[in-house]
Amino acid sequence: MLEHFKVPSDIAVKVPVDRLRAATEAVFMKCGVAEEEAKLGADVLMFADQHGIDTHGVSNMLRSYVANYNAGALNPDPVFSIIKETPSTAVIDGGGGLGLMTAPKAMDIAIDKARATGAGIVTIKNSGHLGAAGYHAMMAAEQDMIGWCMTAGGNSMIPTFGAEPKLGTNPIAFAAPADKEPAFMFDAAMTSIAGNKIGLASRLDRPLGAGWVANEDGSPNMDGGAAANFAANSLRMQLPVGSTRELGSHKGYSLGVMVDILCGQLSFAPGFATQALKRRAHFVAAYSIDAFGDVAEFKSNMDGMLKGLRETKPMPGHDQVWYAGLPEHYEGIKRGEQGVPLHPEVVDWFRSISAEFEIPFDLVEA
Repeated sequence: MLEHFKVPSDIAVKVPVDRLRAATEAVFMKCGVAEEEAKLGADVLMFADQHGIDTHGVSNMLRSYVANYNAGALNPDPVFSIIKETPSTAVIDGGGGLGLMTAPKAMDIAIDKARATGAGIVTIKNSGHLGAAGYHAMMAAEQDMIGWCMTAGGNSMIPTFGAEPKLGTNPIAFAAPADKEPAFMFDAAMTSIAGNKIGLASRLDRPLGAGWVANEDGSPNMDGGAAANFAANSLRMQLPVGSTRELGSHKGYSLGVMVDILCGQLSFAPGFATQALKRRAHFVAAYSIDAFGDVAEFKSNMDGMLKGLRETKPMPGHDQVWYAGLPEHYEGIKRGEQGVPLHPEVVDWFRSISAEFEIPFDLVEA
């Protein structure tokens, strides 16, 4: 994640991962979520928080989940059901529950099908937000498989040449295992920046950059501006990856449409054809490496490729070249030892919600 969105070290409150996990589980359970489900949801959030994916950790997401549970927009006790199935595919109805808990179950099904047939593909409809898509893709990579995860819903991305939002940020995650090198894990929105980064920038009182959002008439904003003004606007106008047609915005836009097709249309989720979206839809897939060849050879070859990328001669001003997943790997080690750096405002929210829910608050020493 860009330094622009990180909490400055002089104000960051370092919270041990185990304390943050326990507090998150307690909040979920106070919302009516069963203990086992609360632990699963907290695990997805901790993956984001520990690996530096702050847009999808507790800072932004937990409070929105609480608000949606309180408003009845999320079902704390959903019925997870398979509504259509073949040996290699399935369509899941998430029962209106949070995707943090639904998507891992769907990926478990995809992994089991991949073991049996070589590939498992599962679509999910009637679900809530699934957190960091990389978590679900990595579930497959940890089983010596290639993992995919995509999620669609909401209205924030404007089409190239459009003047109103028609797609969500529609992230794509892809993960592949290696042997000695950290796994390759790509997880990115198909908008110029993830939507939650607008909230991070607003909290930090930092501006938005050129080419991140559109002006009111849909024209690409190439000047930047105050994040707080955009964060307060209920109608988001985010630009696709590429920002302008000349820089390739049609590619980000079309990738976003592909995500809508695989998640929404392939799960036959109501509303995705008309943009009358009430729920999110997801797509997960697992490909068994063993179905294609020797797993050990694949992982050794991955080591060679990733090491070659990592050792590429860097340009002036940079110490090294990175590949997707490598910064998250190192950040996970660092935060596991030092704690998760939270903005004081986030700690205050935890203090407030703990008092409201009558649960102990021990994120920080009294």
